Amino acid sequence: MQTYFEQYLVDHQAAINSIPVDQVEKVVKLLKTCWEEDRQFFVFGNGGSAANASHFMTDLGKGASDKLGKRFRCLSLNDNTAWLTALGNDYSYDDVFVGQLQNYAKPGDLVLTMSVSGSSPNLVKAIQWANEHQLTTVALVGGKRGKLAELAQEVIVIDSEHYGRVEDAHMTICHMLCYAFMENPV
Repeated sequence: MQTYFEQYLVDHQAAINSIPVDQVEKVVKLLKTCWEEDRQFFVFGNGGSAANASHFMTDLGKGASDKLGKRFRCLSLNDNTAWLTALGNDYSYDDVFVGQLQNYAKPGDLVLTMSVSGSSPNLVKAIQWANEHQLTTVALVGGKRGKLAELAQEVIVIDSEHYGRVEDAHMTICHMLCYAFMENPV
């Protein structure tokens, strides 16, 4: 078992090392513009990525906002269970995020999604809608890249297809984005 864990950590470190810092910096700049222009920032994902989205918005909305003295207007679209289930039940699970964007989003807002596969239909549909309605779109994906890598305006690819390692690397990016404002105000 020890050998398995040692190899897991080697592979995990390789996934973390594949984070393209220059692309993370681009997203920090998008976030800064969003904050400066008092625009809304939406984040969403499925499964572990949904949990990461909620965690990210907590850190950005509280921690980073506390350091800046002006609040980020940010929202995880995963956090309203009643709305998610109503949209999924009455329309389709493919509509659970796009349906919320249709209510909240305005041109110039910022959208970020996370997906290991890059091909989840509900994420793809939301990013397509966001592009069509002049939102800025960002996707964090795994090594398969998927449809999101073709659609999003900014894409960060983690060089792994392992769900746990990619989700961990995505959360590392989320922490980098938050702590860029908390520890090194840009």
